Amino acid sequence: MNMNQLVTMLTRMVSNRLLNWGIRRMNAPKPGERQTPQQRSREKAAREAVKRARQAARITRRMR
Repeated sequence: MNMNQLVTMLTRMVSNRLLNWGIRRMNAPKPGERQTPQQRSREKAAREAVKRARQAARITRRMR
């Protein structure tokens, strides 16, 4: 791996993390703000999707 590839890889990693941090921060609820029913249902659906993904990962690990 030459120096150019190393710098490119590190730059990409840092920029991806900063981008993800900014997106999460923009979508985070403001302190003291009440949730709307749509937000509540969206978060519930997201939690259920994460639960199913973890369950699928567990099952596939057992199959190996």
